[in-house]
Amino acid sequence: MASISTLGVGSGLDLSTILDNLTTAEKASLKPITTQQSAYTAKLSAYGTLSSALTAFQTANTALNSADLFSATTATSTSSTAFSATTSTGAIAGKYNISVTQLAQAQTLTSGIQTSNTTALGSSDASRTLSIKLADGTSKDITLTSDQTSLTGMRDAINGAGAGVSASIIKVADGEYRLSLTASKTGEANAVSSVTVTGDDTLQGIVGFDATKSDADNPLDLSVKAQDAELTVNNVAITSSTNTISDALEGITLNLSDVTSGNQSLTITQDSSKASTAISNFVDAYNNLLDQFNALTKYTAVDTGSDTQDSSNGALLGDSTLRSIQTQIKSLLTNNTSSSAYKTLAQIGVTSDPTTGELTLDADKLKTELTKDPTGIKEMIVGDGKTTGITTKLATNLTSWLSSTGSIQSAKDGVSKTLNTLTEQYNSTNTRINNLIARYKAQFTQLDVTMNSLNSTSDYLTQQFENMTSSSSK
Repeated sequence: MASISTLGVGSGLDLSTILDNLTTAEKASLKPITTQQSAYTAKLSAYGTLSSALTAFQTANTALNSADLFSATTATSTSSTAFSATTSTGAIAGKYNISVTQLAQAQTLTSGIQTSNTTALGSSDASRTLSIKLADGTSKDITLTSDQTSLTGMRDAINGAGAGVSASIIKVADGEYRLSLTASKTGEANAVSSVTVTGDDTLQGIVGFDATKSDADNPLDLSVKAQDAELTVNNVAITSSTNTISDALEGITLNLSDVTSGNQSLTITQDSSKASTAISNFVDAYNNLLDQFNALTKYTAVDTGSDTQDSSNGALLGDSTLRSIQTQIKSLLTNNTSSSAYKTLAQIGVTSDPTTGELTLDADKLKTELTKDPTGIKEMIVGDGKTTGITTKLATNLTSWLSSTGSIQSAKDGVSKTLNTLTEQYNSTNTRINNLIARYKAQFTQLDVTMNSLNSTSDYLTQQFENMTSSSSK
């Protein structure tokens, strides 16, 4: 721009200002393009906001779209701390009498006292195999080197073999150590039936075990006997290898922690709290979605005669994609084809404000209806989980709208295409303007040169005439 500042020196005209004014006038033709670019960029961002809002609503809808919510139960034991229970799908509300007479426990075998936990105990020249066999018939062979016959060596070899037992060392006193083998699982079937060392009689005499022999004949002592849990449910005897019993009562898992003194009660009741929470979260999510719709389509009236919109208007004001989605969601909040008595959310305490469209939840009415007929409400809300039900249909539509080929992505693709066209239009217009201004500048520069030459000639001629006049007067 330094050369422009010298324009007009030769002509005496303010060509620099004229050129600046011409540039400003020409650049004004770019403003409508940049205004459209800003509007479409805001629209593209708004579609991203719309997608995020729909995704948040989809999360709440997915949580509610579960038949298990409406058959949920809870377990309470009012007379015992010896056991607890959890319920899942299929649990039947009712009362059970439970008596626990024995807990399941894992077998533990312990070696005799050794004076060191690191000194090799086996024969130095032997090649040996430690075999561990369980009562269920499974077995594991572990090859031991001479360096692995210490208590520590055997512990590490056993723990690394996956033999169904865990090994540890117990320090009884200074210079007194025992090797302890505990079955990995509780129950009689998971107990060790034999520990045999072949190829090393010395080591066999330290860690050998045979469940068919008496304690006096076994190097390993039976410290803890393996046993199954024993209990009765409504006077029906049950045994289990674990203290967690999930297959005795349908939909109920018992967790035993102690024996009982006689029968203790377990009550299974209908639990509507999960469904209530999911419905409440759905209402909140819908209202949040509605707030986003309103923000994205906000309209502020302008003075009569103004040809511009208010700058605070939503980027998707009048957008057909958003309007279509909003209309469809509202229409899906009822299920007139439900096979139950429930057709509308208002029947369970979820009503819509006629002015704002926001949902309001009557928690007391919802609780009453869920207690009265949870299956009927499930039929209205979830339906068959495939094609019927409020949340099922919403889920199908939400997945479609948010997919890579859905209406939102299509709208975004259209906006991106328009933005690309506007960018090309801006660049071509800006190039035309720059070329025009460069031509003006060249012409003005030439005008300066020409005017400067004419002025120089004029000055010369004037001087010559003055000289001629002066000579003639003498």
